Amino acid sequence: MDASSTVTHLLYLHGFRSSPQSFKARRMEARVRAEHPGVTWWCPQLPPSPREAADLMLRGTAAWPAGRMAVVGSSLGGYYATWFAERHACRAVLLNPAVHAARDLARYVGEQTAYHDPAQHFTFEPHFVDELRALEAGPVADPARYFAIIAKGDEVLDWREMTGRYPGARIKLLEGGDHALSDFDDHLDSVLDFLRLA
Repeated sequence: MDASSTVTHLLYLHGFRSSPQSFKARRMEARVRAEHPGVTWWCPQLPPSPREAADLMLRGTAAWPAGRMAVVGSSLGGYYATWFAERHACRAVLLNPAVHAARDLARYVGEQTAYHDPAQHFTFEPHFVDELRALEAGPVADPARYFAIIAKGDEVLDWREMTGRYPGARIKLLEGGDHALSDFDDHLDSVLDFLRLA
């Protein structure tokens, strides 16, 4: 992505068991729509199957202009965002990103409920772990395209693994915090500055 180009298309990827109704997705969408009304915003409901999620992302962004797109991903969405950003050589913001998704989600095989609507159930199938493994990106090609916000207080993921995954990237390491980044409002300005939205 050219350093001088601005982003006109933004993809937001939610985490495991989450949805476009997540706190961070809604806060980010509100700021983007208010301050960058010309930017295309897309936050799809990702299917439980990682392969289907990847297909959805690729289909939904197929007509987006190369060099003018960016991606934001939270938790499992951060894992997907890394895969997406490496494919498209685009800018990426990662919010407490999952690093070893196949390893960490293997224990969640079986029936799960959605965070924002416990009445919604889905099954995380055993072969989804292999699908996650297939999406694992190698070392990032250009660390300057990445900005990660990582909380030492994350109760789900290890901050050392997260920071170690992105050597050379811009990292905002929070001394406390939590996995949900409950103080996300405090970081939105730095996220938007990094994205350079049109």
